[in-house]
Amino acid sequence: MTSITATADTVPAPSAAHQGPRDKLPILMLGAIGVVYGDIGTSPLYALKESFIGPHPMAVDRLHIFGVISLIFWSLMLVVTVKYVFVAMRADNRGEGGSLALLSLIQRSLPGRKWTASLVTMGVLATCLFYGDAMITPAISVLSAVEGLTIVEAGLQPLVIPISIGILVGLFLVQARGTARVGAMFGPIVLVYFAALAVLGVNNIALHPDILGALSPNWAVEFFLYNPKLAFLAMGSVFLAVTGAETLYADMGHFGRKAIGFSWLGLVYPCLMINYMGQGALLLSNPAAAENPFYLMAPEWARLPLVGIATLATIIASQAVISGAFSVTHQAVQLGFLPRLKTMQTSAKAAGQIYIPAVNWLLLAMIIILVLGFKESTNLASAYGIAVTGTMLITTLMLAFLVFQVWNWNRFLAIPIIGIFALVDGIYFASNITKIPDGGWFPLVVAAISFTVLTTWARGRQLLRKALEENSVPLQVFVKSAKSAFRARGTSVFMSSSADGIPSALLHNLKHNQVVHERVVILTVKVEGVPHVDAANRSETKEVGDGFYRVILHYGFMEEVDIPGDLQRVTDAGGPFDMMRTSFFLGRQKLIATKERPGMALWRERLFAWMLKSSESAMEFFRLPINRVIELGSQVQI
Repeated sequence: MTSITATADTVPAPSAAHQGPRDKLPILMLGAIGVVYGDIGTSPLYALKESFIGPHPMAVDRLHIFGVISLIFWSLMLVVTVKYVFVAMRADNRGEGGSLALLSLIQRSLPGRKWTASLVTMGVLATCLFYGDAMITPAISVLSAVEGLTIVEAGLQPLVIPISIGILVGLFLVQARGTARVGAMFGPIVLVYFAALAVLGVNNIALHPDILGALSPNWAVEFFLYNPKLAFLAMGSVFLAVTGAETLYADMGHFGRKAIGFSWLGLVYPCLMINYMGQGALLLSNPAAAENPFYLMAPEWARLPLVGIATLATIIASQAVISGAFSVTHQAVQLGFLPRLKTMQTSAKAAGQIYIPAVNWLLLAMIIILVLGFKESTNLASAYGIAVTGTMLITTLMLAFLVFQVWNWNRFLAIPIIGIFALVDGIYFASNITKIPDGGWFPLVVAAISFTVLTTWARGRQLLRKALEENSVPLQVFVKSAKSAFRARGTSVFMSSSADGIPSALLHNLKHNQVVHERVVILTVKVEGVPHVDAANRSETKEVGDGFYRVILHYGFMEEVDIPGDLQRVTDAGGPFDMMRTSFFLGRQKLIATKERPGMALWRERLFAWMLKSSESAMEFFRLPINRVIELGSQVQI
């Protein structure tokens, strides 16, 4: 019933609501610290440990310690600070960020280009890789935090998996309640966590202040010159310090560019590096601490409270990823890449707070399988990274289109910047590919399945629309043929996926019932390539004559569709709409997969037919009155 369109209007700068007034900036920064930085903030739990004892262990000596910390510092500088804070976050789609928002921005700015299909493929692939990340992040974050119990007491090892699963199950059980009530607590908790990172780091740096020299890029270069192969392989573990960077861009619409940028530069980045250097200082004194340098930095009396603080931080980090999965899925549904899914609004004030049961329970099931299958955060670390590096590399390629084709940057400036981004992302991606046999295959399998589902639904919708249009007739012709039909009192609204032609439900109604209402509205819902559509531009009406009207309702891909509410604001389609005198007619197609018509492979047609049958009712999705809906079915071959 929906379609995506792209208009060539100029994209305005983000509104004050997105950027946030200056007096609200500290509040927005606190919120960003609690939501945006939960993932990257929990990386110190495992990043340095995995660099030394992960899939490619190396000697815990001065060269490798300084080399790894130097790589972490400059990776955070180039990937997070320069790429995302200074460049990517300028590419806002009316205040919103993320792969699909960036895709829509480029499509709207450069409509009809020959490489549009390639861009769509990249945007969909980035979304599919995100789903793999959304499964691994909660598993590895919670596991790594709870594993701190074994540092406190080695005998607690058998409890790590049950406790982790219990925490994750509890987290997913409360998703239906939404995050509005607990959201205000996120910022302060993560703020305490970052303060703990800094305090632990400072205490250990004081014992080995020479660790500050690791910030020099010379150590990273020397590391690579000493053993290029080992340094390259180590990049797969070093990258764990950067995971979560995509969240800065994806959550830009919630907190604004300034709040996210200031909180990164002023608090998060310094605290992270102080902690990493503190871990490095500890390893200089005690190489055996590589088994878990994060918790061993703390004195014995502080380790149990640190486990509690870290566990809370990982729960919040997991919550951010889960909410992101709901948001990305909602965008995919609106843009026509997924069937209608039951979506619940969990906040009366915040439109972005939604809950999708199907996504929630599927994520929980996959995460439990991950925890039971990999058992330790060290094993999960091998599966982590390839999905994130793939997403980052795709973002860089899409930014290249934006920089060269839309922004028209000076090539002497743009080529080195994009080149450095591509080089860094490419090295990280290549390094993580080496972890495929050790677990990196998992996010690739998830991405492949997701990509098949999303592209099958998008292609199936195109074929279904084409098949329906073959039996359609021009509206003017239909109006003339309907003059002899009996005109019933009231208004009928026929949902149509196309702004041209006649919906099949209207044809079947006239054919079988021989009746037409006094006022007939053919309604099309169009999802535009922008996050939000102004209320003034919501509706578009065309009078056809003899009581027939064509109405188009425009929505942004971040918005909820509310047809009854928006129709009542339409006054130029034969008068106001009285829902008690309005009947909604929906067409329900039963798809018959066949080899007789060229289209998709038979197994994809069957998959599409199953998704079409399993999708949420259009009545619920469009919020139509339950007692005012009539469905007319038909069989269609594609």
